[in-house]
Amino acid sequence: MNHRTNASKNQTTAATDTTAAEVGVTEKPTSRRQFLKGGLLATGGVAASTIGAPAVLAQSPIIIKMQTSWPSGDIWMDFAREYVDRVQRMSGGRLQIDLLPAGAVVGAFQVLDAVHDGIIDAAHSVPVYWYGKHKAASLFGTGPVWGGDANTMLSWYYQGGGAELYRELTQDILGLDVYGFFGFPMPAQPFGWFKNPVNSVDDVRGLKYRTVGLAADLLQEMGLSVAQLPGGEIVPAMERGVIDAFEFNNPSSDMRFGAQDVAKNYYLSSYHQASESFEFLFNKDFFDDLDEDLQAILRHGVEAASTSNTATALDNYSKDLQTLQEEHGVTVHRTAKEILDAQLQAWDELIPQLEEDDFMRRCMESQREWVERVVYYELMNKPDLALAYEHYFPGKLKL
Repeated sequence: MNHRTNASKNQTTAATDTTAAEVGVTEKPTSRRQFLKGGLLATGGVAASTIGAPAVLAQSPIIIKMQTSWPSGDIWMDFAREYVDRVQRMSGGRLQIDLLPAGAVVGAFQVLDAVHDGIIDAAHSVPVYWYGKHKAASLFGTGPVWGGDANTMLSWYYQGGGAELYRELTQDILGLDVYGFFGFPMPAQPFGWFKNPVNSVDDVRGLKYRTVGLAADLLQEMGLSVAQLPGGEIVPAMERGVIDAFEFNNPSSDMRFGAQDVAKNYYLSSYHQASESFEFLFNKDFFDDLDEDLQAILRHGVEAASTSNTATALDNYSKDLQTLQEEHGVTVHRTAKEILDAQLQAWDELIPQLEEDDFMRRCMESQREWVERVVYYELMNKPDLALAYEHYFPGKLKL
């Protein structure tokens, strides 16, 4: 059974509902597969009336080849497995996802092209990994912080116009045969791992540092020399002296690939990547050829996994941060306010350059409008959680 028909490329489609339209997913006319299935049902009905027994149709599960951008042992593979489990259970086994780690078919940074080309059906990644195609990719998770967090920006994607801008970038500007859905609003990424304490801008200036996307532009603006590397290449690069310092994402991922073996100073809090979420990519032709209920399971399964991923992250990230301190001798710091201020000033220098591109200008204008309204409510309404934490756990915070 072919679930990636050429006919689907030429079909004129119409939006099924608001959510589907926002992400560029459209209702398809009856496909050859549906027509044949309908014919079989009709034929079965005739047979049943003839022999007095119901027709029973066996349908093999649809296998979805999904590759991630993560090494097999990374916690983010665990997050991807939570999505796989939910999709398979909600579909009653009609959808089966063959989940593969980075490098199984293509490299970590090549999954978008592989999904577009139909080499794989789906991917679990982050848009900043295809920043080389268009810098605007970084705006969908690793752009200017504006004042909101990842929850704010994931809400912008679904309710503030972000999904349509993402569709415009991927399908209209880049001509990619993909759909993308976003889930799991990540805690802000730490400033990262350093061999020596860094308490000022002078301490970081000149360091060879690993990051990705617009964060690379940001840190270069602050005087660092930046290398963009997949997670699996970070520790070897530190060992060879290719880089002096790095960030990846979180205590669990960092500990699993051995960050604590090459550096002992871990700095939490940063504006370089403060609002990222996972990107769930699907080949457009493959997705369009699925029944509508299966499309809905793949799409809304992202939302279900998002909640599960958040709970898993808070549990593991916090425990692993303790393990890094207590068992590996890592010193955890809060990034100095001087460095945070310098990051905001560097964003101020970058934003006018980015706005020279019309799409990026429109995208950032949409984000600013959303953040100005939404974060005003959030900040005015949110009590001082640090005050409450200090009240019940005095002396623990390093502020």
